[in-house]
Amino acid sequence: MIGILKNTLSNVFSKGHERTVRAKKNIAFSFLLKGISIVVGFVLIPMTISYVKQDEYGVWLTLSSIISWLSFFDVGLGNGLKNKLAETNALEKHEKSSAYVSTTYAALAVIAIGVFVVFLIANNFIDWSKVLNAQSHNLNELALIVFGFFCLQFVSQIINTVTTALHSPSKASLITVIGQLLVLIIIFILTKTTKGSLIYLGLTLAGVPVIVQTVASIWLYNTEYKTVKPSFKAIRLEYVKDLLGIGGVFFVLQIGALILYQTDNIVITQLFGPQKVTVFNVAYKLFSMVVMVSNIILVPFWAAYTDAYAKNDFDWMQRSLKKTRTIWLLLSGGTFLLLIVAPFVYKIWLHNQVQVPMSVSIAMFLYVVGFNLMQVNCFLLNGIGKVRIQLYLYIFSIMVNIPLAILLAKYFGIAGVTLSNVVIFIIMGIILSIQCNKILSKKATGLWNK
Repeated sequence: MIGILKNTLSNVFSKGHERTVRAKKNIAFSFLLKGISIVVGFVLIPMTISYVKQDEYGVWLTLSSIISWLSFFDVGLGNGLKNKLAETNALEKHEKSSAYVSTTYAALAVIAIGVFVVFLIANNFIDWSKVLNAQSHNLNELALIVFGFFCLQFVSQIINTVTTALHSPSKASLITVIGQLLVLIIIFILTKTTKGSLIYLGLTLAGVPVIVQTVASIWLYNTEYKTVKPSFKAIRLEYVKDLLGIGGVFFVLQIGALILYQTDNIVITQLFGPQKVTVFNVAYKLFSMVVMVSNIILVPFWAAYTDAYAKNDFDWMQRSLKKTRTIWLLLSGGTFLLLIVAPFVYKIWLHNQVQVPMSVSIAMFLYVVGFNLMQVNCFLLNGIGKVRIQLYLYIFSIMVNIPLAILLAKYFGIAGVTLSNVVIFIIMGIILSIQCNKILSKKATGLWNK
């Protein structure tokens, strides 16, 4: 029996196209890591709420959402690097790969320093108690600490882009899990040795990922990623234009994603108070497990699609898209089952510390189904650089999402904020599905092929 099992596993992870085999191995390892990540996340939430109380935890969630907008100031350089590095690696142009990596580090470091200086000045004039609708002390100090670490992470997280572009996204997952485990250990120690403090919480949640990513970068660039190791000598300012060619469009897509994904906390805290942000995020944390599973499967395909497109392998791309769409259907069924058991999970998980209405869970179910539909198609289109329609759709979302969220919130409460995202996801998912079909059947013309 053991021998049969070994042979079966060996066949699964050795047969098929090289890209498919590589993707399977990354997916399998990422599932293991994400399983650990989910367990850590579920333990961390009630521990953190117990440490700083529900309303202060809501303050942290909203503040971190606002400050995480910093990641969108990379003007698309990160995603530009992902595509360019995957392409040059496929063609074995290692010197050019190193130049792209070095140039991205240099450009993002300059941006991070500039943004931090601006925030350092502006923070003196921001009344965070009004922005966050809260009366907690030391909010400006907390904002400065967290923003400073996010600026550092702005640069340190490039290692995640590099590992993904080089067909090893599971390494990025490993880096994340190590950071989460350290955060869990430190917060546990804080609960035993200190009184609840947003400052300590901010230092831990924002600082630990930076340290882990920096150590991982040093290790990887001096071992298996020596061929793309960044250096001052390899910086090529003229490559910034190449990175921004596709990266500039990705930047607008990131702004659209910001409006869709990161403003819900702000709308909720302004309409219903920070305590409801905790309710919203608890539901999101539960249902985002399905999003994690979907991303584990899809992430290896971005660079693989880039590789296949560079080699004109449309047959492989068609087969892969069909498989990922089938997986989307299966995950949608799994999400429905999760919706059914959600009330029992909340009760056992949170020990009645937070009450989540069924309407919020239903909205999250629809959110996950719509989001995953959109992502299945986006990973193909992003990998091959056909993103013009996405650009227009995200511009549309920027204009309608917040007004629609406020309108629906009047009728459905905090669930209405999520339903606004759902409407946009479904529209985008359908249109992008049509574009993928046209491109892979080689019938795309005009805007459909841009």
